[in-house]
Amino acid sequence: MSRLFRSVEGGPLVPHGSVVCIGAFDGLHLGHRALVRHAVARARALGVAAVAVAFEPLPREFFARDTPPPRLTLARGKVDMLREMGVDAIGLLRFDAAMAAMQAEDFVRQLLVGRLAAREVWIGPQFQFGNRRRGDLALLQQMGAAHGFEANEIEAVDLRGERISSTRIRQLLQAGDFDHAGELLGRPYAISGRVVRGRQLGRTLGFPTANLRFPKTPALAGIYATWVHGVFDQPWPSVSSFGTRPTVQGVEPLLEAHLFDFQGDLYGRHIEVEFVAKLRDEEKFNDLAALTVQMHRDAEQARAILSEHRLRATA
Repeated sequence: MSRLFRSVEGGPLVPHGSVVCIGAFDGLHLGHRALVRHAVARARALGVAAVAVAFEPLPREFFARDTPPPRLTLARGKVDMLREMGVDAIGLLRFDAAMAAMQAEDFVRQLLVGRLAAREVWIGPQFQFGNRRRGDLALLQQMGAAHGFEANEIEAVDLRGERISSTRIRQLLQAGDFDHAGELLGRPYAISGRVVRGRQLGRTLGFPTANLRFPKTPALAGIYATWVHGVFDQPWPSVSSFGTRPTVQGVEPLLEAHLFDFQGDLYGRHIEVEFVAKLRDEEKFNDLAALTVQMHRDAEQARAILSEHRLRATA
């Protein structure tokens, strides 16, 4: 199990040395994965720990609290994926006023040298850090020469000439282009979490749902054909609503997945909802009767899409 730490301050975490990669890692797309895999490979070659350092909230969320950028992945999903990639320690650093004010040199001395005993530091192209974003590859290399570590950046990763970025993936998700987004991610886009109790309105309407909270600004909203993973050995067909539920006055974004032909209690279970196709935008209906009629239409359309999707996957 990878060790998780949240602060720059504290005693040594890996006294025998480490290879560190630093980034936002929102979505852990193919570019992020190339950086993490390279750091893990270098750590194995040197016989030291592989460490991934990210921030929570994202710096852009901290500086734009009134209009935060959409998030692809919640903190737990990010940590789970980094663990699956073989990272030995994960820094999910609290990005607050103190972190925003920290000088880049202090970040290097306290974290990279003091806590992580870095032997190598790897970043993505044009990565910057520290107060006023003064920290960059040149500063890392300069300080590395004084403190005994090397610093480098990996080359930008593209797919058929297209630059891979979290911003581009957000655009594709908002446009409902899940196939292309999945190509840049290196996997289908999905949201995972633990099933929580909702208002149980769906059960009253004949559409019980497994609900996942998403306490960030999501990258997409609407009604979707989805697969649910983690209930059975095979993904289960479903129709999902993701957003703020205008008809029932929702506030915090909630992902509600209705599993077709399923009866059972999923509360507390950890599941993953994979997005296949967008059916429509969120809509406010005049009453619950009108909402129920539309839910039946959505379910029928989602069943047809998922049936075709399964046939394509097995062809």
